[in-house]
Amino acid sequence: MAKSTTMHPCDRVGIDYVETAPHRFANSVDLAVTPDQLFEVFADAAAWPRWARVIRHVEWTSPLPPGVGSTRVVSMLGGLKGAEEFLLWEPGRRMGFRFNAASEKSIRAFAERYDVEPTPHGCRLTWTLALDVTGPGSFFMPLSGVVCNLAFRRFLTNLRRYTDERFATVA
Repeated sequence: MAKSTTMHPCDRVGIDYVETAPHRFANSVDLAVTPDQLFEVFADAAAWPRWARVIRHVEWTSPLPPGVGSTRVVSMLGGLKGAEEFLLWEPGRRMGFRFNAASEKSIRAFAERYDVEPTPHGCRLTWTLALDVTGPGSFFMPLSGVVCNLAFRRFLTNLRRYTDERFATVA
């Protein structure tokens, strides 16, 4: 029998929260794919666990294609679930979302923004993740944040590998 997951409301922050949150992580990667190909990956629920290994499952809970107001539920390692709402969806340019609710009540607010710039050989992705936590987690955030940011950089390395494989061309 499946264990039920209680969801706890998060602050309904705007996309500008990624600039003002108490804990922010921003990393970039150059990808050898077009901005439109990258957004194809973003829209593909099955792709996320392939490069962001903490993600176990993504389920769109609103009709596709995605857009502003679209929703999905993301299940992660350790049983963490986030109910997300997209605040930005500009294919080839940028996207962003926030948690409306999370299975972990210590998550006060959470948002991510993905900014994409065309380059001569594909595109450059800048991923900004922002959050605020309560309780004991807030005390450990300075140290755990360093470890988390290393994992976030690894996710972008994995994204590069995944997009290279997914969009490989035969020479």
